[in-house]
Amino acid sequence: MRLYPAIDLKGGQCVRLVHGDMMRVTVFNADPAAQASTFERAGFEALHVVDLDGAVAGASANAPAVRAILAAVALPVQLGGGIRDRAAIDAWLEAGVRRVILGTVALREPELVRAAARAHQGHIIVGIDARGGKVAVEGWAKTSEVTARDLALRFEDAGVAAIIHTDIERDGALGGVNVEATAALARALHTPVIASGGVASLEDIRALKRHERDGVAGVICGRALYDGRLDARAALALAAESVPC
Repeated sequence: MRLYPAIDLKGGQCVRLVHGDMMRVTVFNADPAAQASTFERAGFEALHVVDLDGAVAGASANAPAVRAILAAVALPVQLGGGIRDRAAIDAWLEAGVRRVILGTVALREPELVRAAARAHQGHIIVGIDARGGKVAVEGWAKTSEVTARDLALRFEDAGVAAIIHTDIERDGALGGVNVEATAALARALHTPVIASGGVASLEDIRALKRHERDGVAGVICGRALYDGRLDARAALALAAESVPC
């Protein structure tokens, strides 16, 4: 199971939110590229980057910070937030982003996601952010009536690389991962699932690890890494352990 440290960008800085609330923000590093280098030195093998301002605006808003991250590290970067048309998808992949995360357009323009997945096999991820089990879009500002499971199933035959499942009510709150919902989603799909939201300790990673054979292929870690609750070396070692047959 792969661990992805999160770099959330707001105003060009590396921040964390609570429950996706743009007013409840903590700045952890004013230099996102330096933070990316720190994660690389710690032994992480990939980065999860989100342009929070872009998610709300509907277009990239922290492009200079993203480019600085790409220049600073050799790690593969998956990027989401405000990427809502084919030109933006193509541009970020050409710029060196390894995988583009599509959220709002997955709900509103599924054919765009399908076309991008066909054109860029293995490089498109669908990000599903759920509040009470229902999909939220536009930087989590609006909640639809579509369930996370139903939306994920729409892309089972699209060739997307993974589904990121974020529980908004857990995100940034250090209250523990919604293991049950994540595992249930993974069991319903053939597409690998990456868990996000609420990681607070090694026990959260251990709990998700038990569902690796169900299809939980990764976990995104944020605030717990920044404030020291989660030791990077121990977390990486746990994630790398073999799953008993």
